[in-house]
Amino acid sequence: MLGLKLETDPRWAKLAETNIEEILTDHAWCEQKAATNAITIISLNSEHEDLVTALLIIAREELEHFQMVFDIIKKRSYTLGREQKDSYVNELFKATIKGGSRQQSLVNRLLFSAMIEARSCERFKVLSENIKDKELSEFYRELMISEAGHYTTFLGLARKYGEGINVDMQWKELLVKEGEIIKNYGKSETIHG
Repeated sequence: MLGLKLETDPRWAKLAETNIEEILTDHAWCEQKAATNAITIISLNSEHEDLVTALLIIAREELEHFQMVFDIIKKRSYTLGREQKDSYVNELFKATIKGGSRQQSLVNRLLFSAMIEARSCERFKVLSENIKDKELSEFYRELMISEAGHYTTFLGLARKYGEGINVDMQWKELLVKEGEIIKNYGKSETIHG
């Protein structure tokens, strides 16, 4: 369904499980950034009522996820660490097509967002299937489903607002680029690391 070119090695989940506090902190900040991203797209494209409506829902859900992760952190007497740079996201952002019209910029941002949601969905699936912590396994299964919905929303909006742009070709090209980028990750206790 997601079309990702490289699946995450399940051993990454075992690595993540060695430092649950770190993976939860990183995950919390990923949710905050996802909410901010949705709000940014809204602020730059507020004339599209259906886009605003869809992305307000996503922004709310991402903030709810941030709250859910933070609640788990508190429940386990962990500390929400500082936000750290997400090198995967930064590399992916650089790989998206730059320039062009306002419409092309919107499509680029929506495809970029869809890709992050797709990879997060895939990582949550790996966590849900491979960690021993039953509570977190169930939690990540639920979030996997939510991320899949966000992925399809962003991709659907890119196709809707990409009239005259070969959105499917750009998506396929981004999938290939992301497959190359992700080869360098999966070695740390972060959601995309």
